[in-house]
Amino acid sequence: MTRKSGYYGRFGGAFVPEILIATLRQLEKEFYEAKSDPNFWSEYTSLMSTYSCRPTPLTLAENLTHYFGGAKIYIKREDLNHTGAHKANNVMGQGLLVRRMGKKRVIAETGAGQHGVAVATMAARFGLECTIYMGEVDVERQRPNVFWMEQLGATVVPVKDGSRTLKDAINEAMRDWSASMETTHYVLGTACGPHPFPEMVTYFQSIIGQELKEQMLQREGRLPDRIYACVGGGSNALGIFSAFFDDQQVELHGVEAGGKGLESGHHAARLSSADARVGVAQGYKTFFLQDEEGQMKETYSVAAGLDYIGVSPILANLRETGRVQFHAATDHEVIEAVRLTMKKEGIIPALESAHAFAYAFREAPTLSKDTIVVINQSGRGDKDIFTIADALEDKQWKEFIIKKARGYESH
Repeated sequence: MTRKSGYYGRFGGAFVPEILIATLRQLEKEFYEAKSDPNFWSEYTSLMSTYSCRPTPLTLAENLTHYFGGAKIYIKREDLNHTGAHKANNVMGQGLLVRRMGKKRVIAETGAGQHGVAVATMAARFGLECTIYMGEVDVERQRPNVFWMEQLGATVVPVKDGSRTLKDAINEAMRDWSASMETTHYVLGTACGPHPFPEMVTYFQSIIGQELKEQMLQREGRLPDRIYACVGGGSNALGIFSAFFDDQQVELHGVEAGGKGLESGHHAARLSSADARVGVAQGYKTFFLQDEEGQMKETYSVAAGLDYIGVSPILANLRETGRVQFHAATDHEVIEAVRLTMKKEGIIPALESAHAFAYAFREAPTLSKDTIVVINQSGRGDKDIFTIADALEDKQWKEFIIKKARGYESH
């Protein structure tokens, strides 16, 4: 991966109002100084090992391997990281930067809610004021995470503009930051946005791939043949892929939200469909789902964390260079992947992560038994209980959990 002035090939940059330039330059300066300080990475890894659950386990999925009869399947367990997803890796690292900068307030956007919970947790840990912006649609379908954010002391602001999902939450957070940048740091949740965010988020998430490389060498004495990760903005994928960019024998596969099918138009596939165009929005240049006039289209996915209109400029460049292959999995495939993983391994992947499972399951039976594949389980599925119950048409259980959710709201 090469970078020049915040660009990755023709993607990236920092297209922001002049008022934010000084703040981004300060952040870039603080980040590069921290990155060049060997004590900073040591402080970061120590924090993650004592406060979170790093290194996260690498689990051999024996039952799934036997069921498909093909490739040997491993699962990298980011669901066992603190707050239930890979998101803590990024936010705790940015928390250390906030402390270096001396700011007292953090803001963030969230879709699936995992990033919001992680930021609220980090703010509690470091004693910071915290505001989380979340699309009104996502507030409803991710009620358990909203409950925990509020209990952790964060103010959750439902965003009612536009499609009321992740892109609108990002817009609102950017507006807040423009008005409060002297005291506030924006903890962007994925490897998107203006420079230096794509590089910075990838840097903190790279702990996933570094661990995996060491674990694979210990377990198998060699690197995996294929790695699968879901792709929304791209942080978990870049986190696990980054350690293997120079290992050309390792195939890297990113799996996007195919929704109701690419032909339906109801999806969020930017790099695996013909529906995306290169454009500039939300501070950077990449592939966006937009029409010929540059207007952003509405996205769709059963997974709240994957329905973003854009994608990391780093991943956009990796598609153009051919280093990462991109695919899409439909909602139906995803639900079936969750069902199968639960029944065969006793593991409940988040709907986002299940996109990677779904595509890996599609390929595993066609691969030889000496092939080793790794699926990045970026998060756990308990946050998706409402959506999964609905998809599985378990009416009795659905009514019960909705009743419970309303009980949370009344408190």
